[in-house]
Amino acid sequence: MEIKEAYEQYFNTVYGYLCTLTGGNHNLAEELTQETFYRATKKISEFRGEAKMSTWLCQIAKYVYYQSLDKKRRRKEVSFDEAVELAMQEETEKAIEDAEAKMNIFRGIYKLPSPMRDVVMLRLTGELSFKEIGDIMAQSENWARVTFYRAKQMLGKELKRDE
Repeated sequence: MEIKEAYEQYFNTVYGYLCTLTGGNHNLAEELTQETFYRATKKISEFRGEAKMSTWLCQIAKYVYYQSLDKKRRRKEVSFDEAVELAMQEETEKAIEDAEAKMNIFRGIYKLPSPMRDVVMLRLTGELSFKEIGDIMAQSENWARVTFYRAKQMLGKELKRDE
């Protein structure tokens, strides 16, 4: 028997069987029926005729159904609302972590000695150049660079200690 004839003769049988397995999910049953006949086409040369063609096709259908269940379990389907809620939760957690990290940095900055703290604050919040910082503090540009560098070193040590 050719696969085209088998398709025409046994489509309703396989489809009905898969409807039963899927609990009446007609879309899934139809998709799995197509997959069943696709696989049967590839393996038709292995059909030995020891069982009825319908039994052989239903065995393939059952195997295809169980594979679809395994895939579904592995990829855990999530509704759109759940996905949005999960994404918002992750964004919120990241925002909280970022805010906590920022607070820790500012706590560390305020523990720095006065000239270092001032240089760091002018550089970070005022976005001033080292030349401008040197002018404001009546120092050289090089002094501002060195002070900022040393402040970063102290701040790094302070933050590591707090972890």
